Amino acid sequence: MIIPARRSLALVASRATRQLVIPRTSAFRLRAPVATYTTTSRRPQNAFHSQLENLPDGAILSSLKTAPQTPQTLTEKIVQRYSVGLAPGKKVKAGDYVTLAPHHCMTHDNSWPVAMKFMSIGASKIYDNRQVVMTLDHDVSNKSESNLRKYKNIEEFARKHGVDFYPAGRGIGHQIMVEEGYAWPGTVTVASDSHSNMYGGVGCLGTPMVRTDAASIWATGRTWWQIPPIAKVTFTGILPLGVTGKDVIVALCGLFNNDDVLNHAIEFTGSEQTMRSIPVDDRLTIANMTTEWGALTGLFPIDGVLQSWLRAKATTSAMFNPEQGSRGQFTHAKIDDLIHNQLAADPGATYAKSLYLNLSTLSPFVAGPNSVKVATPLKDLEPQNVKIDKAYLVSCTNSRASDIAAAARVFREAAKDGVIPKIAGGVKFYIAAASILEQREAEETGDWQVLLDAGATPLISGCGPCIGLGTGLLEPGEVGISASNRNFKGRMGSTEAKAYLASPELVAASALAGKIAGPGWYQKPEGVEKVIIGEGNGDHQLDKAISIEEALDKLIAQADSLIDNAEKAFGGASAGSSEGAAAEGEETLTEILPGFPEKVEGEIVFCDADNINTDGIYPGKYTYQDNVSVDKMAEVCMENYDKSFGAVARAGDILVSGFNFGCGSSREQAATAILAKKIPLVVAGSFGNIFSRNSINNALMGVEVPRLVQRLRETFGGKDGGEKQLTRRTGWKFVWDVRRSKVTVTEGAGGETWSQKVGELPPNVQEIIARGGLEKWVKHQISLN
Repeated sequence: MIIPARRSLALVASRATRQLVIPRTSAFRLRAPVATYTTTSRRPQNAFHSQLENLPDGAILSSLKTAPQTPQTLTEKIVQRYSVGLAPGKKVKAGDYVTLAPHHCMTHDNSWPVAMKFMSIGASKIYDNRQVVMTLDHDVSNKSESNLRKYKNIEEFARKHGVDFYPAGRGIGHQIMVEEGYAWPGTVTVASDSHSNMYGGVGCLGTPMVRTDAASIWATGRTWWQIPPIAKVTFTGILPLGVTGKDVIVALCGLFNNDDVLNHAIEFTGSEQTMRSIPVDDRLTIANMTTEWGALTGLFPIDGVLQSWLRAKATTSAMFNPEQGSRGQFTHAKIDDLIHNQLAADPGATYAKSLYLNLSTLSPFVAGPNSVKVATPLKDLEPQNVKIDKAYLVSCTNSRASDIAAAARVFREAAKDGVIPKIAGGVKFYIAAASILEQREAEETGDWQVLLDAGATPLISGCGPCIGLGTGLLEPGEVGISASNRNFKGRMGSTEAKAYLASPELVAASALAGKIAGPGWYQKPEGVEKVIIGEGNGDHQLDKAISIEEALDKLIAQADSLIDNAEKAFGGASAGSSEGAAAEGEETLTEILPGFPEKVEGEIVFCDADNINTDGIYPGKYTYQDNVSVDKMAEVCMENYDKSFGAVARAGDILVSGFNFGCGSSREQAATAILAKKIPLVVAGSFGNIFSRNSINNALMGVEVPRLVQRLRETFGGKDGGEKQLTRRTGWKFVWDVRRSKVTVTEGAGGETWSQKVGELPPNVQEIIARGGLEKWVKHQISLN
């Protein structure tokens, strides 16, 4: 037990970094020594075939000269460290499939379903028990016998295998991963939850995996990953007073709202002065909600701000736990090593796209209702007098001690004669800290008590209302404002409620006013009339230079292509002419494994919407019930999107939807519920990456055909008197010829028939689907050994 004086000193140390970055105009620079990083040797592992045998056509010529050093992004450098079985000299890049051995893998309430998968594939021992972390955080207020039994099973399993375990009430898993040092800068750390992106706030490449992947990591220490296209987001200017990290990410989601970074890895960057205006807590918020922006990661640099935060953590750890010494998660020696081997993107690294946001032009923003793609400046929304019924300061996004302090300040400044004012009549204000450690810090400062005195209802530290579980959910017709991350329809309660997202101070001010309001802290800088955003780096001279360089690269590539074609024509005119003629009349055929269907066909049932998320496909209230029957899953499939779906769709139908289908959380039931409905194939304009992964892992087939979505909307968009029908039987026939990688659509009886090529379904993916999913495929592989 630490004595009060030491505890207060430790709290001062932990808060010092929050105060450190407050001066917005400091030109003070911290320079760290830089050295070449040498990877630690790892035991040999299997790798994907393409990694071991990557011999281009020009291999003989390339052997005559040394290949130039390939510039890498920060994302690629981190992945390079945690990829196993790479060919000698291989430099990973976006698009590569790699075998990853993550630094850590976190599971939460889904640990028991993962354990069941782990045992069902024949595994008996966790490959590396120091790699695995288990936390209980989702359904922590559920005291039913079945849930308590599941929690007990998880704890006993963790104890048996020597796995780090955090019980219900200790905190939200993502917060624990950060505050306990599992999400360490420069590492790859994954979790079976979609908000693993949050680890990017501390320079750790965090990305979601699904339950089947987690079971694979438990059993083998590794899994597969395709490095996404990488987007660079440059911040310019500095955050004005009264503007927070929540406003930054809400603005990014709402202003770049055309799937600009869908299925991308994001790297945030900016000048040292700019980045010093974004504290680590705000970075965690921004990285957390890159999930809602559609990205797979959200990575901040390993810079002076982060190093100062780590130093404070190391000092606090030494004071609280001196007996740990060098074994502690946060030590100054470990930080020295991080700085000495510091990673940063190489000059000239290739990005799929570049976007910028001028922070100085930003003001407080509100997302919603019921969409993060709708973002409105508070100054425009506040005059509308949007009444609220409930306010929430919960979740891993925004319920750290600094967030609680911001909310408490709202009530302190409104106090008269030292009496804390009460929240507005008819409004309920729910608070839950991101972890018990954050709550204790808020209690030490008195901030927690201020909110209780104002009439807030405390909840156990956990996910709770953010994911539609436990106390305080939105009822039909109600309006809520929350500091959490996701406001999809039905996410926080009834599908007939409205949910808005905002910063902790706006949530507190709204609870006090009884309507969406702010605390009045923001003062518009002189000359700022609109938010400045765009493509590029925000530096017009630099962007111009890059554009010229890219144009030159394109011309060189075109010239190389012309020369290459000419050489082929000259060198193989006689031998290649008949071969080329034959090839022109042929089509490439995909090998079909025995037992796999050559064609998949059925009538199209059309769900006419973009961004149908996993909450819409499979309601969150069923996600952590492990005994839901297949019939029940089929019954509730797409319920939060359209309650009539179950009556309209039939077994054997081909489900067609718009773009970014399956975005949102990592729940596997989004795929298995569609299979339960006996729908064998989903067609979309595009898919959310996590849904695609879940589909393959659970034997649901999917194919992207944007033209089909366009034709369906052109044909049915104007029907029904202008009122869009959410789910429609079309009478159209869809045929996917797997062997020929071609789809054929017949637009109703007597309608036009057209075909187009689509992506190949390779034999290795066929095998996973034919086996009934990755879990059964792994089990079969184990049986062969």
